[in-house]
Amino acid sequence: MNGTVTVIDKGPVRIHSYMAPDDSLNVTTQLIETPGRVVAVDGQYVLGYADEVVAYAKGLGKPLDRLIITHAHPDHFHGAARFGVPVHALAVVRDQIAAQGDGQDPSGVVIPAADITPTVEIAPGTQVIDGIPFVFEAVSGGEAADELVIRLPEQDVLLAQDLVYHDTHLFLGNNDLVGWRDAVESLAADASYDTVLAGHGLPAGPEVYAELRRYLADAGDLLGDDGEAYKKAILERYPSYGGPFLIDIGNQYLFGAQND
Repeated sequence: MNGTVTVIDKGPVRIHSYMAPDDSLNVTTQLIETPGRVVAVDGQYVLGYADEVVAYAKGLGKPLDRLIITHAHPDHFHGAARFGVPVHALAVVRDQIAAQGDGQDPSGVVIPAADITPTVEIAPGTQVIDGIPFVFEAVSGGEAADELVIRLPEQDVLLAQDLVYHDTHLFLGNNDLVGWRDAVESLAADASYDTVLAGHGLPAGPEVYAELRRYLADAGDLLGDDGEAYKKAILERYPSYGGPFLIDIGNQYLFGAQND
């Protein structure tokens, strides 16, 4: 297996957190194994890694029930069709994905928008799936314009996805450091969750919030009008972090042609 799977046992629920290799931004898919089925959250960027997740999920011996997409960044939905199940998302996220049109895998394979656009709308609130309460929460601002956070309150598990990165450089292309800081503070205010699942990086605990606060503060101090200078400075500040290409992608949004 190219990716890394971390298994977390929470009684009637087991979490299988798949992290793609560094060449695919350490992006994660969360497999929530309930007593009778598997719920997948986020669908990978590289089709081959999506296939790896699906093969692992099938090996659990329970039906794959649905794929939930948390936000409209391609690294979280390009592989959606590979799961072969209904794709769920907030209405605003569905519309943002549809508006992007066809995509392309790094291998050159075209990804038709019609194949990956969510078809089942998620409404914020609590939904019981196979006897397990899932609390769906819509968040605006931060790493993306709109994101879905999922709480499993009986298991003390928070699926923060891209509001939390763990030991991985942040994508700042949405240009909303203030909104991201506010979102982190809101998540950190609820201390009842001992397991925090990141959108990039391995599972973490509540200590990840302090790490995020520090990185966001440093990014705010170091960002100027030169993307290459920012990249050099943030890499020097966090030399052990994965996903340095995320800086390049963010810089294309923040600074444009100088980083092409």
